[in-house]
Amino acid sequence: MPDAGATSGISISGFDIAIIATYMLGILAIGTYYGKYVKSATDFFLAGRALPFWAIGMSIVVSDIGATDFVFVGGAAYSYGVSAANFDWLGSMPAMVIAAFIFMPYYWRSTVYTIPEFLGKRYNAAVQIIHAGIWGVFMVVMLAVIFWATSDFLVTTIGGKHWYWMVLTVIVVGIYTLSGGLAAVVMTDVIQMIVMFVGGIALLALSMWEVGGWSSLQQQVSAMDPVKYKDHFTLMLPNNTTTDYPWAGIIFGLGLVMSTAYFSGHQGIVQRCFGARTEWDAKAGMLFGGVLKSMIPFMVALPGLAAIIVVPGLDKADRAVPEMINQILPPGVRGLTFSALVASFMSSADTYLSSASTIWTTDLYGRFYHTVNGKYPSEKHGLMVGRIFTIAFIVFALLMAYPIGTTPSMYNFIQTCLSMFQGPVFAILLMGIMWKRATQWGGLAGLILGVAFSTILHNTEGLFPIKNAFLFVAWWSFVFTVIVTVIVSYLTKPEPEEKLRGLIFGQVIHEGKIQRVLLDRVS
Repeated sequence: MPDAGATSGISISGFDIAIIATYMLGILAIGTYYGKYVKSATDFFLAGRALPFWAIGMSIVVSDIGATDFVFVGGAAYSYGVSAANFDWLGSMPAMVIAAFIFMPYYWRSTVYTIPEFLGKRYNAAVQIIHAGIWGVFMVVMLAVIFWATSDFLVTTIGGKHWYWMVLTVIVVGIYTLSGGLAAVVMTDVIQMIVMFVGGIALLALSMWEVGGWSSLQQQVSAMDPVKYKDHFTLMLPNNTTTDYPWAGIIFGLGLVMSTAYFSGHQGIVQRCFGARTEWDAKAGMLFGGVLKSMIPFMVALPGLAAIIVVPGLDKADRAVPEMINQILPPGVRGLTFSALVASFMSSADTYLSSASTIWTTDLYGRFYHTVNGKYPSEKHGLMVGRIFTIAFIVFALLMAYPIGTTPSMYNFIQTCLSMFQGPVFAILLMGIMWKRATQWGGLAGLILGVAFSTILHNTEGLFPIKNAFLFVAWWSFVFTVIVTVIVSYLTKPEPEEKLRGLIFGQVIHEGKIQRVLLDRVS
């Protein structure tokens, strides 16, 4: 990998370094402590199904807001304005309520390790393998993105070379994830969320102080260039906007499809609920996370807007928040906030590392092993394979960090990748739970043709009013997949009643025996 060079960064105080070093060592110690409890694949992938709701909620939030919010949403706010905050308001809280009450009970009671495994039960092995392959590749790519983003942030704030910081991140995150599995990931996330909130609130307060408050910020930004920044303080942008966030895309693509798909079908998010000690903890954890999420836009989007005044003319918007840390935070507070940003990256890294390992071990290797040997891997075998995959993904992500991570706008890159398959996946997931008549062939056709359709939409020029139309792609690929699934399902034989027991929302609700039916599913 070519070296991206080095920068001199800033002069950081000894007090800041002490705070950062203490934080890193503390996270490493806490994470590896949980290694002594890992004796099986269930312990490694699902924390022994013993996670309480408060830890689940805090871990979901810190995993979600990680690198994509503190740096990339801050950069999106710098470029496009406050409309980027919709990804945490409209794009999170309603979806988390839906996920808690519709999806989590069925996931938890079905005793699955992954979303693809659940889809395999509802449809067939082909759906499971295709879905696992898509998410498995995406998560490894995301791991490389996060390693690069971490190093880029550290180079911006401290200096040095990207390679040094990537190796340090790999060592810390790799050791505790490899040792303690999901339990280590979740409990370190709890500490990281506390640090993140303290640092984020400090950055917000000092950013607003620096620019003289909200009203003063609006006046100063508008005065800089009234034309360029005319919509920077508009939450819902018109459809003829030149940005990537028109209101129709926000409501339909983000609010109805991408956000609900994310919190109901993103392995890195719902894996915490799979590991809940009770069904109540699974639902309450998601709801508690929604409450915490409501605070995030204030901590990430507003400092990005303030950076327009404090550090104007940045050639790369994703550096807005790191530059704000450089410019306005005093020693001590800078170290704390720096630790908060490092926490966000580490949380994202351990989430994708743990989830990728789970999917590849359970849905891909596990299915292959079953085909060859007629049985699934034992708990100890699964634990060994999971740790091997963890090591392999660390090495691959480290090698691919530079070519993948240097994409000009990381946030749009991530959202574009998600839009290619989240619409189709959410369609078959929702139809599978809500519609009894959906068949295995309807789900398979919907998934394959839906992903193909989203690929065509994304690569056809002139279909949408904006260039980067990932929100519209997500919406229309969802609609297309629903249509395909319905047509093919009506043309094929209905699924047997026994296969569907405990998996269909309407069936369970109308019978009024949800606890008994779902308990039968577990046994």
